[in-house]
Amino acid sequence: MSASLESLMRDPMTLSDDLDRRSPIIELVFFALVGGSGAVAFVLISNFAIALGTPMPDWVVSSLTYAALILPVYAMHRKLSFQSEAPHRSALPKYIAVQVTGLCLASVFSYVFYAMFGLHSAFASVLVIGLTSGVNFFVLRLWAFATK
Repeated sequence: MSASLESLMRDPMTLSDDLDRRSPIIELVFFALVGGSGAVAFVLISNFAIALGTPMPDWVVSSLTYAALILPVYAMHRKLSFQSEAPHRSALPKYIAVQVTGLCLASVFSYVFYAMFGLHSAFASVLVIGLTSGVNFFVLRLWAFATK
């Protein structure tokens, strides 16, 4: 076969890789399930820990609970949401960077929706979580957990 014809043919490995990858919709469903589970775990654990009456301020207990959930949620996103085989030494720092950026983004969205537009609290919070989660999903999918 000529070199020009070979250049037009798809590599069989590429075709098989495309078939093995789940659809973005399925990834989004798992992303929402993992994120939702992490949020529920955060609420339950932080409320339990605060109810113990430790000498630490409630906000510190809440922050420590959030920090303790970073690794398990990372592992679940890596395994379930994105089925990524990206090495931890690469994916974990990127995941943490996305979480920090997401926190900053949520702050900006909150300022815009609450302070600038004066939206009702429930509507504004849905917009904040929806937009922040949407950005996080795409950045995690295309950067943090990308294997190529």
